Amino acid sequence: MKIFDTTPAPGVGSRPKGARDERDSARRVRDMFSAIAPRYDLLNHLLSFSMDNRWRRLTAKKVSAILRRTDARILDLCCGTGDLAFAFEATRVKIIRDPTAHRAPILGCDFAYPMLERARKKARAGTCSAEFINGDAMKMPFPDKSFDLVATAFGFRNLANYESGLREIARVLRPGGRLAILEFSEPNNTMMAKMYRFYFKRMLPVIGGLISGNPAAYSYLPKSVSNFPPPPQLAKLMASAGFSEVRYQAWNFGSVVLHIGKTPGAELPAIDLEKEFGPPRRRKADFGIRDEVRENWKHKVSQN
Repeated sequence: MKIFDTTPAPGVGSRPKGARDERDSARRVRDMFSAIAPRYDLLNHLLSFSMDNRWRRLTAKKVSAILRRTDARILDLCCGTGDLAFAFEATRVKIIRDPTAHRAPILGCDFAYPMLERARKKARAGTCSAEFINGDAMKMPFPDKSFDLVATAFGFRNLANYESGLREIARVLRPGGRLAILEFSEPNNTMMAKMYRFYFKRMLPVIGGLISGNPAAYSYLPKSVSNFPPPPQLAKLMASAGFSEVRYQAWNFGSVVLHIGKTPGAELPAIDLEKEFGPPRRRKADFGIRDEVRENWKHKVSQN
């Protein structure tokens, strides 16, 4: 992984074609992902040659120190249909070897409700404990210092303002909490960059448009990647938002990059909750969530 200086980079954000401002950009992105939700998983796996699941597993491995903590609060932001949350859950069950040991389920949050419906359906089918609520990444329905880890896979670049999004993530992270951003990037290697652009700009929009029935959505994808800050610039944005120890690691010839940063303060120590508090007892918890989304916050956690 590489470490970068803290010189701030200019603010940028997603701008779908025709968007007038940040609010209009967010609305267009939400409508677009809501429309392609029925075919989203199929196209993700098809267009990435099923490598997207591997990248999520690698991300889970990189944050395994948090996943092994039975008291950790974890958020999959811009969760889509929940694949990163499911990868985290599978990894932490494998590490701890006790699916009942965790005091709080992994939480997924997305502002495209049709995506959440599919995530919930997948969770029920896979008997996963992850819970999913409807919420905007730019104004999350959580109080300050709610999570030990906030992670997002292929969703951060769709935010209308990256700097504001990073500050909002920092707000909901606990001292010493971690941010993990998994995103597409354009390779630096000249030959790989040419192949990447040909696939992303010529083939992907055609295939995605035919299968999803929404050509505009899959024309937006390569443009959003081209306009997304390169790794060094995103690292500077993270540092300017208050994250320290900012690093990134590139995979797949530089076409996929994982950024990791840490909020200031001492990381909460891992504790043996079974030894400290006895067997877990499930009951409702109140995180101080806003009233308009309270009905979606139905997961149960034990109170320490």
